[in-house]
Amino acid sequence: MTEMLTDKKNCAGCGVSIQTEHADRIGYVPEKALERDPIICQRCFRIKNYNEASSATLNQDDFLRLLSHVGSTESLVVNIVDIFDFEGSMISGLSRFVGNNPIVLVVNKIDLLPKVTNMNRLVNWVRRQAKEAGLKVVEVVLCSAKKNMGFERVLEALDEYRDGKNIYVVGATNVGKSTLINRLIRDYSDLEAELTVSQYPGTTLDLVRIPLDDGTEIIDTPGIVYKHRLTELVDKKDLQKLMPDKPVKPLVYQLNAKQTVFFGSLVRFDFVQGERQSFTFYLSNAIGAHRTKLERADELYAEHKGTLLTPPNAADLEELPPLTKHAIRIPKGTQQDISISGLGWVKVNGEAGADLVIHAPKGVKVAVRESLI
Repeated sequence: MTEMLTDKKNCAGCGVSIQTEHADRIGYVPEKALERDPIICQRCFRIKNYNEASSATLNQDDFLRLLSHVGSTESLVVNIVDIFDFEGSMISGLSRFVGNNPIVLVVNKIDLLPKVTNMNRLVNWVRRQAKEAGLKVVEVVLCSAKKNMGFERVLEALDEYRDGKNIYVVGATNVGKSTLINRLIRDYSDLEAELTVSQYPGTTLDLVRIPLDDGTEIIDTPGIVYKHRLTELVDKKDLQKLMPDKPVKPLVYQLNAKQTVFFGSLVRFDFVQGERQSFTFYLSNAIGAHRTKLERADELYAEHKGTLLTPPNAADLEELPPLTKHAIRIPKGTQQDISISGLGWVKVNGEAGADLVIHAPKGVKVAVRESLI
């Protein structure tokens, strides 16, 4: 049963081909480590044992090439997205690649949402958003792979739609794909080996085929790295601050027009025009918020970026693209969020309308959507 994961050709952690010649390339294993069972490459070994990030990832073309053959198979496609970065973790054009295969949309990390969230309303919201993105799904399942919430329903949905077919698991980086697959390995097969689980992008680098007890396979695809997510741009020590590990405590600000809120040096929120109203910020509580007057915001940023306004610190800030402006008008009578990919989102609580400007590092996706909560 374990042959697929422990043969001498592929890493049991990330699926990449093993090689012993080039220490700076993916798949490197020192000669003496070939005796280990299962064999994992040096990169996975470091991620697993030292929590070290690695810069070796697949580019988008390679990822799409791996995905494109799914459409010619008869399979069940499990697409995992991160509720905390829904827009940023959706794979654009997924339906185009998977052909007529059914898609189960697994929405992970629901443990990070405030306890009062209405889950039925959330499922309906996800369905509407998926449909808007052109994704036809047979079922939406909410879960937390980490906290083991909703996992029984994931297994039931797979049994319901699988019909004896292989399962392809797809998702962007950092959506919890490996955690979920390790649960599937434990529930569906007698394999000892587990995939490398890491919060760093691109942990799985090639197709990993996991044989199941009924003769079919789970096929894990590499996480696609999207540069429009703030989590892909920051230094690894700040990544831990950006990605919450417990339910977020929403920050509520009553703001007058011409007020600004900074989130570290990463994002700036300007309330330019509108009646006094409240805004709720859903993001990791490890990121410091700082309120000021709009007229002072440029000066404050110039003087205190990387010191008072952290993360990131001054040295890491130089690695980030400069902030660019996104002007946003929230019409009267609507309930809307502004999502900032990789950071979280802002809910506009009133229905009086507002003119806003979001400043985020160049390339980071900023989107307006129907309110999630």
